[in-house]
Amino acid sequence: MSTWLQLGLQDGASPLMEQLIFFHDHAMLVLILITVLVGYFMSTLMFNLITNRFLLDGQMIEIIWTVFPALILIGIALPSLRLLYLLDEVNEPSLTIKTVGHQWYWSYEYSDFLDLEFDSYMIPTSDLESSGFRLLDVDNRMVIPFNTQVRLLVSAADVLHSWAVPSLGVKADAIPGRLNQIGFLINRPGLYFGQCSEICGANHSFMPIVLESVNTQGFLDWVLSSS
Repeated sequence: MSTWLQLGLQDGASPLMEQLIFFHDHAMLVLILITVLVGYFMSTLMFNLITNRFLLDGQMIEIIWTVFPALILIGIALPSLRLLYLLDEVNEPSLTIKTVGHQWYWSYEYSDFLDLEFDSYMIPTSDLESSGFRLLDVDNRMVIPFNTQVRLLVSAADVLHSWAVPSLGVKADAIPGRLNQIGFLINRPGLYFGQCSEICGANHSFMPIVLESVNTQGFLDWVLSSS
């Protein structure tokens, strides 16, 4: 993978992540336009030989360069505030899952089903199949149906962790003694990878997260086989 692709955002797999990507592109466009405009003004001032020794003040231009940046900031702040409220809102969930961070693995509990809970450990490189993903694949994946509103309850058993999946645009701190919640909806099937985003000790980099998004029937079959 090229360096340019590594620096870019992952493809959005949820409506929230798609909105975050749109906002990122919107803010980047504004920054590029401002950079080009200011660079043009600076180069013009440096290389322009025309001077006006009678110019003492310019109230109109001062009004313009005060009001115009304020309008730009409003144009960035409004969609940003809208996104903050959307990210914090947990709609009526169809499925509730609880995850607990441990040193150094995740455990999952499907609260809507009886006796459906498991631990998720990273697969060591020596045991990894040729089709697996090194340092990212786990022995028990978190399986959820796509096009379903999911509520995830996040906590920790020992130290601070952080449950994060970049392609879904979700990240929540796992704090001992506290229960945080996030909501998301995956709009297509596939595998989605994440990692603990809080430095939690020596094996911090070795507690990955793998979500497997399947259709509803496939999810129900997995529940029956796992219970």
